[in-house]
Amino acid sequence: MLAITVLTEPGPRHVRPSAGELAALVHRIGREGDRFLVVQTVPDLPDVFVQVWHRTGGDYTLEHRAGSPERHFGTSVDGPEAVIAAMTAWADGRRDGWDAGRVWERVEFPPAQPAPPLELDEEERVLLENRIREVLAGGYTTRARLTELAEDYLVSGDHRPVSRAQAEALADRMWLERVEEQTGWAGETDPERLSRAFAELDAAGITARENFTCCRSCGEAEIGAEGGPDARGFVYFHDQCTDSATAGHGLTLLYGSFDGTSATTAAVGREVVAALTRAGLPTRWDGDPGQSITVTPLTWHRRLVG
Repeated sequence: MLAITVLTEPGPRHVRPSAGELAALVHRIGREGDRFLVVQTVPDLPDVFVQVWHRTGGDYTLEHRAGSPERHFGTSVDGPEAVIAAMTAWADGRRDGWDAGRVWERVEFPPAQPAPPLELDEEERVLLENRIREVLAGGYTTRARLTELAEDYLVSGDHRPVSRAQAEALADRMWLERVEEQTGWAGETDPERLSRAFAELDAAGITARENFTCCRSCGEAEIGAEGGPDARGFVYFHDQCTDSATAGHGLTLLYGSFDGTSATTAAVGREVVAALTRAGLPTRWDGDPGQSITVTPLTWHRRLVG
C-alpha cells in the first residue's frame, strides 16, 4: 500500500491504495466529471501534493506543490504511463529525482494574504483549542473538516470571532503539532488493532464501522444501509464513543443483528469479542446481548490520515 490519499473529482477518497489501484485511477480519468486526481501524503501536510488533470483525447497536465504556492510547478505529459511512474515515485517518498527528465514551469498564483491574528479572550481560546485537540486525538478528522470546526465552533448568532483564513491557519498549526507528536509512537497502536479487527469482521459478514455517525440514534437508523446483502449483523461506535476513548474511558461498541433476534445478536457479540481478542485488544462483556461491549484498557493513539 502507498502512504497516500487520492481525491477524485466524483468524490470518493482512496486511502492507502496499492500501486495498481493508483494506476487504474490515472487510466480512468478523462471523461466529464472525472478529469482529475489529487494525491496527498499520509498524514496530509499543508501545501504538499501532486495532481493530474486530463481530458480524453488530450495531454495530461501534471502539477506538484512542495510546501507553498510559490513552489507549485506544472508540466505537460503525453500519456498515462509517465503520469503513473511520476506519481508512484512521489508516493513512495522518492522526493529527490522523482520529477527529473521533464521541464517544469512555475504556476503563478495571486499573493496570499496572511491571516490576521486571532482576537479571542482567554476563555474562548481555551475552549476552541481544547475542542480541536479532542477531535485531533480522535484521529478521524481531515484538515478541511478541522478548518470548518475552527471557524464555526464559537459562532453564536451574529458573533463569528474566527474568519475562514484564521480558522485554516489555526487548524493547520494544531494539525502539524499532532503530526509531530505521533512520530513518537512506535509500532501498531490500539486503534490500528481495532481497524484490523473491524476489517476481519466486515469480510466475515458483520458490518463494522468506525466513528460512525454522531450518536446512537443516528447510528441505529443508518447502519442497515451500510451492510451488504449477506450481512448477518453489525458493530460500530459513534463520535461520542470516540471522544470517550480519547479521554481514557475505554471504547464502547454497539452491535446487533439484522434479523432482530437475541440469539443472533449474542452470536454477533461473541464474534466481535473473538476478533478483538485475536487483534490483541482486551474487552469487557458479560455475554448479554442487551449490553454493549467495552474495549478497555486501551491507549487511543490513532494516526492522522487527512
